[in-house]
Amino acid sequence: MKQAPEHLVELIEPIVEGLGYECVGIEYNPHPTHGMLRIYIDSDNGILLDDCTKVSHQISGVLDVEDPIQGEYHLEVSSPGADRPFFKLSQFQRFLGSTVLVSLFKPIDKRRKITGQIKVVEDDAILVQEGEQLLKIPFQAMSKARLVPDYIINKGGRSGK
Repeated sequence: MKQAPEHLVELIEPIVEGLGYECVGIEYNPHPTHGMLRIYIDSDNGILLDDCTKVSHQISGVLDVEDPIQGEYHLEVSSPGADRPFFKLSQFQRFLGSTVLVSLFKPIDKRRKITGQIKVVEDDAILVQEGEQLLKIPFQAMSKARLVPDYIINKGGRSGK
């Protein structure tokens, strides 16, 4: 997964959780002039702009003091959205029965992208039902994974779950 370096996760996650939010994940794309640090937050009540502003303000202050990132970067705090990204294997467990789009580092069954229903999370992999096929996808093989929103699945008269 496209997770931020561990030192950033260890610095940022406790701040987000201390403010009462779930830290869904952190992405970091370094670049000398326009790097990006993106933090996804969530809560049982959903996320509003004020929540993102509150977290952004706290994180900015800590990042200014700790200075863990070389060069310039843009800080973005947002909700995970309907097509939420997955950063941890445990996050798939919460969405059993939902459809997920998984991009892979190396092909499985000659494909680098798999869309299917999450059936089981076991050990270090997920089992995904794609049509008649049940595929075991190791977590370490995933370059990216996102939830496929129900409104996309149901578009065009196809059934969702």
